[in-house]
Amino acid sequence: MAIKSKRYPEARLEANTNLELYWWVFMRISGVVLVFLLIGHMWMNAILADLNTIDYEYVAKRLSQTTWKVYDWLILALGLLHGANGLRYVLDDWIRDPAKRFWTKVVAYSLIAFLFFYGSLSLFNHDFGVN
Repeated sequence: MAIKSKRYPEARLEANTNLELYWWVFMRISGVVLVFLLIGHMWMNAILADLNTIDYEYVAKRLSQTTWKVYDWLILALGLLHGANGLRYVLDDWIRDPAKRFWTKVVAYSLIAFLFFYGSLSLFNHDFGVN
């Protein structure tokens, strides 16, 4: 079950395992990091660049640089992992039958793994044709 405490000392007492406590801490840290990554992404694409100039060439030029690929990959990885952990909390709270919960998690985690693999593959292996 999910830890419902808001402060670390209370969460430490409530956690059944260290792994559950680590996931609780991860959710707090990744949430803050994601907020700043997404604000930076919005700033660069909506404020610094005119929205009317964002087209395939703009994206291809930006993603031809490794720095932007890593930046976008970090958003992808943290977003999927943060969302998957939140989904785990929801499934643990709402699905009581262990067999149904297990198979629901298998399907959900498989879909998340596929999205991560496909997203990473498209980010790092796509040739944008920019010299």
